[in-house]
Amino acid sequence: MIEPSFWKDRNVLVTGHTGFKGSWLALWLQAIGAKVVGYALPPRTQPNLYEVAGVERQMVSILADIRDTDRLRGALTTHQPEVVFHLAAQAEILPSYAHPAETYATNVMGTVNLLDAVRQGNGVRAVVVVTSDKCYENRESGQAYRESDPLGGADPYSSSKGCAELVTAAYRSSFFAPADHARHRTAIATARAGNAIGGGDWSENRLIPDAMRAFLDSCPLQVRHPGAIRPWQHVLEPLAGYLILAERLHQQGNAFADAWNFGPGDGDTHSVGQLLDVLVAIWGDGATWRNDRSSHPHEAHCLRLDTSKANSALLWRPRWPLETALRMTVDWYRAHSSGENMTAICRQQISDYCRTAGSPIAK
Repeated sequence: MIEPSFWKDRNVLVTGHTGFKGSWLALWLQAIGAKVVGYALPPRTQPNLYEVAGVERQMVSILADIRDTDRLRGALTTHQPEVVFHLAAQAEILPSYAHPAETYATNVMGTVNLLDAVRQGNGVRAVVVVTSDKCYENRESGQAYRESDPLGGADPYSSSKGCAELVTAAYRSSFFAPADHARHRTAIATARAGNAIGGGDWSENRLIPDAMRAFLDSCPLQVRHPGAIRPWQHVLEPLAGYLILAERLHQQGNAFADAWNFGPGDGDTHSVGQLLDVLVAIWGDGATWRNDRSSHPHEAHCLRLDTSKANSALLWRPRWPLETALRMTVDWYRAHSSGENMTAICRQQISDYCRTAGSPIAK
């Protein structure tokens, strides 16, 4: 359970706060009373959740590149965060084929820059480095990957996330060893989440944003890999895990400075086609999808996560089944298309999630 009292008036830095997941996290932190500072490039898409939901109105927003070591170090020195969530990244597989060097520079060296800035300061107590479920060496066995399984990646994006995991592990063992926590007082963990869905994502070549665009335009959705299996979950699910993890790192750092999976329950992993069948039924209005049989770059066929470690040690578990996650997503996009107040809609969905999880919310 998330404790709002822990977060009230606490200084928190979120890198990547202008992105889809980062914007939702910043809104949640604002709702539980944290003093939020964001560090990221301007939003990549128009429209975007950051602007649509007015994320910047209750935080300090620094628009800068994670590869700019001086700006990043200056942000930590000026704002003295106790907790850092590192989400700044090139977050998509297909662009990583077009821009591999940029992907590695952002995802690997960006992580190096962040951890080195933490190393050179003395006020950060907890760091959650968000990587990806795609950091694993995917052998297409159908097994659910555990945190101890080998890292890998057949494409630049997945590989870069595996590299970010290795970088974090190296910094942790070299500079922030859990056994020496009483001296340095900084605990660092990585979070590997499933495919996050929800309102406010307008990225290209992502299933839910592509579906929402197609359905709103009354066009059939063209789908690359309908048989691909992914650990789909509403974006608020892993964010709840990140918040709980950060609390534990701050309070009991040596016990939680490790890698953690956050994904759906064992019976809630579905193929692209199965997800779309549910989504089409929820949307109605003649929505359809079709298999795009043209040639596409390689993507893993099957990806599952074993979340038993987070279930037992963090007492975290997913709260919304896939159908609920999709309904909340559809409700969000329809509210946006109707011109509703999206700040209020986001806050209501966060409140609904907290109520389902049995967590109080401060505001």
